[in-house]
Amino acid sequence: MKLSESWVTNPATQTVCAVLIDAGFQALFVGGCVRNALLGAPVSDLDIATDAPPQQVLDLMRAAGLKAIPTGIEHGTITVVSQSIPHEITTFRRDVETDGRRAVVAFSDNVDEDASRRDFTMNALYARPDGTLLDPLNGLPDLKARKVRFIGNAQHRIREDYLRSLRYFRFHAWYGDVEAGFDPEALSAISTNLDGLAGLSRERVGAEFMKLLTAPDPAPSVAAMRSTGVLAQILPGVEDRSLAPLIALEQQAGAKPEPVRRLSSIATPEIAQTLRLSKAQIQRLTRMRDEAAGTAGTAELGFRYGEEDGLHEVLLRCALLEQPWSEDKRQALRDGAAADFPVRAADLIPDFTGPALGKKLAELEARWIASGFTLTRTELLVE
Repeated sequence: MKLSESWVTNPATQTVCAVLIDAGFQALFVGGCVRNALLGAPVSDLDIATDAPPQQVLDLMRAAGLKAIPTGIEHGTITVVSQSIPHEITTFRRDVETDGRRAVVAFSDNVDEDASRRDFTMNALYARPDGTLLDPLNGLPDLKARKVRFIGNAQHRIREDYLRSLRYFRFHAWYGDVEAGFDPEALSAISTNLDGLAGLSRERVGAEFMKLLTAPDPAPSVAAMRSTGVLAQILPGVEDRSLAPLIALEQQAGAKPEPVRRLSSIATPEIAQTLRLSKAQIQRLTRMRDEAAGTAGTAELGFRYGEEDGLHEVLLRCALLEQPWSEDKRQALRDGAAADFPVRAADLIPDFTGPALGKKLAELEARWIASGFTLTRTELLVE
């Protein structure tokens, strides 16, 4: 079986592979680029595995006139840029020691060893530069069935790095067959290794959970996280019952996946803060929660935040209050976004200054919004 993707035959990528092969080493595409190509999904990152030692990769690429950056040379990874395309080249590895958070690795010249240390069978697929597929762990049947399955013993894989429990749900949300359900062995192993999650950095947990929430429909995975006890471990006290309705509303409204909006359907700002989100993300989540629970009408939300951002609050409000979506709400958002408050501060000076000026402007704006944006400047300024 061969891959026939354009990125495989791209001269820039073939040049990188040729440098390794001409020096007597292997060059194998691996992981996400192979997996996604076989699924017909977009490929964004190009990862290449090789038996060449990392320093030799660096020297070979530079000698060939390619830009080579030792981005993770201690872990065996060199980033090579060819015609503006980055390629992450990593030497085959095997685990020497693991502690549930990170691994001590040794470099290897054996692709089977490299495959065996990966997380899921669908991620242990390789392809030669000509596109020929290599499947050392028989992961292709799992990929075709969209079955997310741990390599080897699920308990062992999780205990090597407890973040793999979260990665399991993220990968299922993106690539799993929802109708076929979740792998029972995986769920059992995850539920019996909950304590290990406490040792993970909150940044790693937050990044992984937000990637999950970016999937087209993360609701089944989040529900499985709840049933296994994972959700309570990483976000104590959250309730995910509004997430599935929110996803349905998004689909009805044609809204793109937005992880902060989805997180706001299950977590308060205080709880979400434990995921070590950015200040901007917490501010957005706080605003969404406040406005969704507030009294501002749909048109007012459009006026204050614009059609696109106002849609966040409207969808969230509908999900939390179990209200249906309608195109009337979109039109109200558009009307509000297009409205222009006719009064300016200069219209009130010198009669009003300082705090009194702000208070008067807010009062007039409230009257104008309540009128459906119909009151004119003259009507608003007439006492």
